[in-house]
Amino acid sequence: MGRLLALSLLGIALALLGERLLSLRNRLKASREVESVDLPNCHLIKGIEAGAEDIDILPNGLAFFSVGLKCPGLHSFAPDKPGGILMMDLNEENPRALELRVSRGFNLASFNPHGISTFIDSDDTVYLFVVNHPEFKNTVEIFKFEEEENSLLHLKTIKHELLPSVNDIIAVGPEHFYATNDHYFSDPFLKYLETYLNLHWTNVVYYSPNEVKVVAEGFDSANGINISPDKKYIYVADILAHEIHVLEKHPNMNLTQLKVLKLDTLVDNLSIDPSSGDVLVGCHPNGQKLFVYDPKNPPSSEVLRIQNILSEKPTVTTVYANNGSVLQGSSVASVYDKKLLIGTLYHRALYCEL
Repeated sequence: MGRLLALSLLGIALALLGERLLSLRNRLKASREVESVDLPNCHLIKGIEAGAEDIDILPNGLAFFSVGLKCPGLHSFAPDKPGGILMMDLNEENPRALELRVSRGFNLASFNPHGISTFIDSDDTVYLFVVNHPEFKNTVEIFKFEEEENSLLHLKTIKHELLPSVNDIIAVGPEHFYATNDHYFSDPFLKYLETYLNLHWTNVVYYSPNEVKVVAEGFDSANGINISPDKKYIYVADILAHEIHVLEKHPNMNLTQLKVLKLDTLVDNLSIDPSSGDVLVGCHPNGQKLFVYDPKNPPSSEVLRIQNILSEKPTVTTVYANNGSVLQGSSVASVYDKKLLIGTLYHRALYCEL
């Protein structure tokens, strides 16, 4: 009787593990391939060799790049080089990406930037918020951008128990932001277990100097985040659920879900086209290729444009797609004055004139 019970429990456990493995493959879109959608006037950006995971562009055309992200188990083309913040002036005829100097006292050796966001105060001060993973920990760094010196003045480091695994950020004040946690746990093994078991424990947190709170939860893996041009709605990408959530923002900064847009790809960072309000999405068509890197079969890239996201039937079009021969692992796409920038998790970055 005891052996029969043990065999039954073993059979149940194996069946559960098999079901979870199949579910994970589906969430990773492990069998998906893309057909190329090319843009005619593109070139790789010189100086970006190991990823530009996130990009944010100011209204005046200055673009910031978060470069050199490293995560446990993730491929890197420059594993021993610290990350940094680059800037490109898209008003120039032949813009170049230049690394910004950071003020003394900030630990550049462990700088590991992830999601970024800018905020312009009423006195025109520009703040740059950076999700940072020094020694694979989680902080949010706030810098003041000093344009004349092409430099960043470090103002503040933020750590909080409600920010255990920060991925992306959208600034809504000089010390105020929404941030996504892509895992509930901070421990690497527990992160893997959480993903494997599909627990849906990730969330969005609102931070201010006076209040920190969870404002949305129940995501498979909350990733990119942005805000509508009228500041009324927050958009959140759930990368492993292949969804974009539209949440209404309230005066107390709480969020309530308005709608969910389902897609057929892993959605990463979200950007807003300032001329139209369209949402641009950096996507991973096949997550397994992204996380299990094979140079002979590299991860592909995909950029989507979503028009009228608040409507009953938004229009979704593919702006760019590549099988990895040019660009591997697209994570973000941002546009300014008919110029498109596409960044990647750990590969190159692309500049296109539309």
